[in-house]
Amino acid sequence: MSMKHSEFVVGQAFTTGHGLWRCTDVGARTVVAIRIDAAEIVSVLGGKETASVVDPRRDPSWLKGPPYALAETVFDEYDFAALRPVAERDVMGWEPERR
Repeated sequence: MSMKHSEFVVGQAFTTGHGLWRCTDVGARTVVAIRIDAAEIVSVLGGKETASVVDPRRDPSWLKGPPYALAETVFDEYDFAALRPVAERDVMGWEPERR
C-alpha cells in the first residue's frame, strides 16, 4: 500500500522496493530520508580509488544525526505512490525485492 504525505514521521522506515530508507525530515510537500540498507564507501590510498558497499544497520553510528554520515535524499509527492512502510521490527531483516 502506498504512503500518503501525512503518514511520514521522522525516524520511520520505508522502502522503495529496491532500498530501505529512514525518514529524517518531513516538509510541506516532501520527505527527506537516508538509505539505511546500503552505503557506498570510496577510499583513495596512494592514488588508487577503491569502493565498497556496507550495511549501515550494522553500525548504529551511521544512523545518528543530524547531521548524518549518509547522504539525505528528497522524495516528493510524485514519489509517494512507490513508497511502502516497513515495520521497525522488520528493519534488520529487510532485503530488497529480487526481480
